[in-house]
Amino acid sequence: MFYDAATRDHGLPHDPFKAIVTPRPIGWIGTRGRDGSHNLSPYSFFNAVSDNPKIVMFSAGRGKDSPRNAEETGVFTTSFVSRSLLAEMNASSVSVPYGVDEFEIAGLEPEQGRMVDAPFVAGAFAALECKVIQIVRPNGLDGQQADAVIVFGQVVGIHIDEAIIRDGRLDMQIARPMGRMGYMDYAEASEVFELMRPQRP
Repeated sequence: MFYDAATRDHGLPHDPFKAIVTPRPIGWIGTRGRDGSHNLSPYSFFNAVSDNPKIVMFSAGRGKDSPRNAEETGVFTTSFVSRSLLAEMNASSVSVPYGVDEFEIAGLEPEQGRMVDAPFVAGAFAALECKVIQIVRPNGLDGQQADAVIVFGQVVGIHIDEAIIRDGRLDMQIARPMGRMGYMDYAEASEVFELMRPQRP
């Protein structure tokens, strides 16, 4: 099948776009409002985009609290979503008014960042402390603003639970990272294998 992405005339019950771009890592974004309130929300439009310097990004719909707080305060955190915290991650995705604490809703303990004024999930296997370096509000081909705000942050601090370190590496079979698929589907990275790059002759 083929369909024009602009018309969305795919003939399926649901748009398959997000099912094609999978699995997507989940950015569990922690922020603090200027009023001091905590916010914790998961975003599957999230990824690392640079190693030197270390930069991550998350994208959220316009009007969401996480990009608002990140823009106003200049910082955010992202916590690692493991299988053991899947229920809590899902609970924190609830839509609530500004200022309502999703840490409390999900029964999670917030831990204060050491280098940024933003909370992260205390029980997460890993967390990144980030300072905002750029915010992009992209336009589509028609010149209209997309329903997205993209926040880029440089990682300034990294927390790792030593329980997932084996032989000097992070063991993903212990950490069991979760990824977002299409629709309401999720996947666990339960099968891990190495694949070395070929060498030029």
